[in-house]
Amino acid sequence: MTTAHTAMLSKDRARASWRADLILALLATLGVLAVDACAGFPALLNAGGDNDDLLRLVEVRDLLAGQGWFDLHQYRMGLEGGFVMHWSRLVDAPIAAIVLAVSSLTGNMTLAENVAQVAWPALLFGLTMVFIIRPARSFAGDGAVLPAVIVGAAALYFIGIFAPGALDHHNVQLMLAVASLSFLLEAPVLRLAAFLAGLSAALTLAVGMETAPYVATIGVCVATLFAFDVSGERRIARDFGLGFAGVSALVFVATIPLSAWGQAQCDAFSTAQFVVAALAGAGLAAIASIEAAGRTRRRRLLSLGVLALVLGTVLLVLFPQCLASPYAGLDPRLKTLWLDHIDEAQSLFLLAARDPAELAARYATPLVAIVLMALHLRRGGWRRQDSLVAVLLAVAFLVSVWQVRGSTFSIAFAVIPLSGWIAKWRRRAETSPSRGTVLRMAAAWLISVNSIWSGAAHAASAALATGAGITSDAGADPSCQAKASFAALGRLPDTTVLAVSNLGSPILVYSRHRVFAGPYHRNVAGNLLALDAFLGSDAQARSIAGDHHVGLVALCRGNPESQLFAFTAPGGFLAGLMRGNVPEWLQPIAETSGAALELYRVRPNG
Repeated sequence: MTTAHTAMLSKDRARASWRADLILALLATLGVLAVDACAGFPALLNAGGDNDDLLRLVEVRDLLAGQGWFDLHQYRMGLEGGFVMHWSRLVDAPIAAIVLAVSSLTGNMTLAENVAQVAWPALLFGLTMVFIIRPARSFAGDGAVLPAVIVGAAALYFIGIFAPGALDHHNVQLMLAVASLSFLLEAPVLRLAAFLAGLSAALTLAVGMETAPYVATIGVCVATLFAFDVSGERRIARDFGLGFAGVSALVFVATIPLSAWGQAQCDAFSTAQFVVAALAGAGLAAIASIEAAGRTRRRRLLSLGVLALVLGTVLLVLFPQCLASPYAGLDPRLKTLWLDHIDEAQSLFLLAARDPAELAARYATPLVAIVLMALHLRRGGWRRQDSLVAVLLAVAFLVSVWQVRGSTFSIAFAVIPLSGWIAKWRRRAETSPSRGTVLRMAAAWLISVNSIWSGAAHAASAALATGAGITSDAGADPSCQAKASFAALGRLPDTTVLAVSNLGSPILVYSRHRVFAGPYHRNVAGNLLALDAFLGSDAQARSIAGDHHVGLVALCRGNPESQLFAFTAPGGFLAGLMRGNVPEWLQPIAETSGAALELYRVRPNG
């Protein structure tokens, strides 16, 4: 058989495997959608307290209503004039396109938004499944595909960022991160894959800075593989660098207005990120393309070292502020009363003390996967794909030790080695069936499914809990997370509402009112004003209400933030209101008396 025939057969097999994987991902997506449909898509009526999903919908509405592409102000939150959000229009645009297309066909904007809230996360779920199945196949062969489908679908469903209504950017970031890994694994046999890996890495960074550790890790992996294996990695390094630098430039031009090209923002894609990305990508591509720079391993290492030195110098000299902790300058009160209580920002150690059941749910499968990779390394036979998967998994796990949100990535990356582990025991059960082999295969399945760990951990926690549990009506909404709780508020004339930050985004999405507080680190002035009002005296709250034209005060007694404020300042305005001490400058709205969300109108002479 000629080389041309061999290459043709290889391409045919690759096309067939891609078709099969796309079909499997589609089936997994339809299965998850069926589960959500049977439940009635509850997230469309109750966002579960996820302010980010709701505020993204507000941004999409504002964009469709004519707010400028480069104008990222949230005018209805914060002090008068609002504040500038740090999110990317790259996520707003496709959601807005779905809403626009469906509303044009049906003439129903509510239906269009509901379709977008279901279709967008489902599309991302399907793509993420494809990019989990493909690496599993590259990592452990065809036998790992079925485990990747089952374990991967269960893992993605468990982490919740692909549920209907999930419009936040975390699902986009995860999809792009696993896509970059998937394309790198296929780069030796698929010519365009390395460029697509660089493209995915650049888009991941552009969507949000939370993924900077993963993007940096991917770039270091590509450079290291090139340094030690020039014959197999030169083209991959070149194409990855070109994709990374080129797409970073396109994103910069497409999302940053000309007037802001000289401004460096550390929490969003800006001049700082573009300069570093362009230098890193173009530098890697140049080293891989110039024969003199990459002729020997020593020269490659020297050239890459110089590039790293240049990047470090640029960061230190031009953007030193971006090397500090992202919340280093946050007001101490906001750190104590807001940041320290964000679940996804907790460390492993705080989570272990506060919620051991969640600890097992978030860290068990990644830790098992890391142990499997370590045992594989000890046995020898380390391959290119092992290096890429192991390093990304390890970095994601380390990030999750710092902040729980990193477990979203480590759980997804863990599916790849876990699928290979299950495939190994399936082969053994088929070739030499015995009770021991079958039991080990079953154990591998059970240990690899994240939701089993979650269920077992929460069951154990419930069994060990003491004291009577608190029961409530099925329709109750003590934390004020459901759309129905804001119906009365939505019927009132537009005004400024004084409310805790947890209620900020729901108020914006379910009414036309504006608010001061919202759980966003750029909204410092608005959040501090709300703190001053709620934690201060009745007289101080009255003064703030008058000075800033507050028309309504919203109280949710069961919201954790309200309870925290009342505990922090038992003599403060909010604590008094929760005890039923209504000051004379407020008028209770009878319709909301006893409801989850109680409303008080500021009297005209208040």
